[in-house]
Amino acid sequence: MSQAKNLYRVTFRHQDQIWEVYARAISHGGLLGFIEVEKLVFGERSSIIADPGEEKLKSEFENVERTYIPVHAVVRIDEVSKMSTPRISAGGESGKVLPFPVFTPAGKS
Repeated sequence: MSQAKNLYRVTFRHQDQIWEVYARAISHGGLLGFIEVEKLVFGERSSIIADPGEEKLKSEFENVERTYIPVHAVVRIDEVSKMSTPRISAGGESGKVLPFPVFTPAGKS
C-alpha cells in the first residue's frame, strides 16, 4: 500500500472519455484485473470559476472511499509532486489514446 504523503495521477478510459483523478493510495487490490484507487483528492474551490470536468468528477466520486478500475482501462499512473485540476477529456476511437488490446488464445473466446 502507498504512503499517505504520496500523490498519484491516475488516467483511465471511461466509456468514450479519458478521466484523470488524483489519489493518495493505489494498489493492485484484492480483485483480479482491477487497480484499487483510494483517498481521492480534489482541489479546494479557491475561486468563483468552477471547472465543469472537475465538478463532474467530484460528483461521481462524492461518497466513494475506494474505487476499482479495470486494468485494461488504465492509460497511465504517475506519481506526482503536486496536483493539477482533475479533468475529463474526449478519448473516443478517433482520439489519440486507444485501449490496450486484449488477446485471447486462438480458438478460445
